[in-house]
Amino acid sequence: EGAALATGGSRRGIVVSTLAEARFFAAGGFDDILYAFPVPGWRLPECSALAQRLQAFQLLVDSPQGLELLRQNPLPGGKRWLVWLKLDCGNGRAGIRPTDPGALALARSIAEGSPEVVTLVGVYAHCGNTYGCRDIPAIQAIARDTTAALLDFVTA
Repeated sequence: EGAALATGGSRRGIVVSTLAEARFFAAGGFDDILYAFPVPGWRLPECSALAQRLQAFQLLVDSPQGLELLRQNPLPGGKRWLVWLKLDCGNGRAGIRPTDPGALALARSIAEGSPEVVTLVGVYAHCGNTYGCRDIPAIQAIARDTTAALLDFVTA
């Protein structure tokens, strides 16, 4: 009920951190779900099933290996993997640093490499480094730094 309220009843545009959550929301009629964790190879069959079932099941990619995994496992029926490039803007948990020279190369490879198999949707960052903040100004500073890093990357 909370997710339906949060999406204004559209049941679209949600982000989950586990495939169990994705399956739960898919069973509840949500058809636009981002799995916000770079997909490990052993989870690919579950991701493929969700991608085939939903209008838009989206994944994070943060390495050439992750991209290659998707390219080597195309979805049937002309569907494409919908991916976001996961950038690490200070969280330190997952993603490629936006200042890493390989980040731009990876973005280009996703966007241009196999458009019939993989489609770049955008860039994604999670500000998990705010969890240790003790006040609002500290959270706002991380949000500003993350936004600046993302905008610099997208501009480049």
